[in-house]
Amino acid sequence: MKMISNNKQIARSYRERIRTKKKLSLKIGLLCLATLSVSSLFSVSAGPREQAKRIHDRLAGVPPSETVLNSMEASIIANDANAAAYTAMEHSDFYRTTLKNMATPWTNEAQTVFAPLNDYSATFIGIVRDDTDIREMLTGNIIYTGNESGLPSYSNTNNNHYQSMDDNFSDLKVVLQEGTQTSVTGLEAEATAGVLTTRAAAKAFLIDGTNRAQFRFTLINHLCGDLEPLKDISRAADRIRQDVSRSPGGDSRIFNNSCYGCHAGMDPMIQSFAYYNYEYDVATDPDAENGQLVYNSQGATDATTGTRVQAKYHINGANFPYGYITENDNWNNYWRQGQNANIGWDDSLPGSGNGAKSMGRELAYSAKFSQCQVEKVFENVCLRKPGNDADRTQVSTMIDSLMTNSFQLKRTFAESAVYCMGE
Repeated sequence: MKMISNNKQIARSYRERIRTKKKLSLKIGLLCLATLSVSSLFSVSAGPREQAKRIHDRLAGVPPSETVLNSMEASIIANDANAAAYTAMEHSDFYRTTLKNMATPWTNEAQTVFAPLNDYSATFIGIVRDDTDIREMLTGNIIYTGNESGLPSYSNTNNNHYQSMDDNFSDLKVVLQEGTQTSVTGLEAEATAGVLTTRAAAKAFLIDGTNRAQFRFTLINHLCGDLEPLKDISRAADRIRQDVSRSPGGDSRIFNNSCYGCHAGMDPMIQSFAYYNYEYDVATDPDAENGQLVYNSQGATDATTGTRVQAKYHINGANFPYGYITENDNWNNYWRQGQNANIGWDDSLPGSGNGAKSMGRELAYSAKFSQCQVEKVFENVCLRKPGNDADRTQVSTMIDSLMTNSFQLKRTFAESAVYCMGE
């Protein structure tokens, strides 16, 4: 009997523990539900102070001071949220963190943010800071350097000037100063094309190879599209170079259905960079850290081509001897017709020209360039891609705003932050 009694007590105790756990689980569940409801209510009904903090967090990446928060809150209460956003962009971290992290992946083929400041990223940051027409990024005689005491001088053969600013965590809002590539790097004015002719761009995209990487990564970084979606086999093949095999692997179908579509449009465009190269000593500097951008000026003659055209434009000529032989830097945009006319090319431009500057203008003055800048800013600030009708309407509104307000990208940052500040 005693054993039976003990067993009953054990069973009763077990049932009590189960009931206690169920009650506790129910309480925790109700608490979590209440917390979730309060959190959801906050995100939907954020007040002016919460909105101000969110704007600052998104733009500067750090919390605002009490004084700044009060000022931003007052602007929002006065129905001037844009002013609050511009206040947030006065913080130095908007330049040395938010803008730098946005631009750095554009400056290397790996597209990593874990790379130092350089003349490409610094120039983008300066253009945004100074409300310069963002289209100058692909066509202007422009470069930003640092004016901080103790910095190594700008060099055409290393990145020490910018690396030092990175190491010192320099205030880029203050120390960056605008200059011309002509005066800083010695590149002649007609050869300048914004960030495309910076040392960093040359090291990443004009090194070795055929210079096609320069065109491809410009499309990726500044028109938000790779070559594959632009492939158009209805364009003429007369400018496809000799190095492109017409029967890769012995199968001409691969060329006709794949290679053709990209090269027919790309090759006549990247001919604009025929006089450019990134030169370095592969024996003593295999990582090309001390190389430099080289441009064949008027009167220069390449030993291989016998013209101003760099030798890389004539490599592997035996692949298809009947292919196009590059003799100058004349470019032509075959994508103004056909499916890629939807890029929105500027009808006021001729669609052809000589050199990188005019080709950069062709890209920068397209509707797709403006759309890309806005979408990148939206994603950077709102932490998501435009994903619904409201987002897409906002992007369209911001594109119009960019185009009617001197292409000042700082305004786009402000408008994105206000849109995503919560209500």
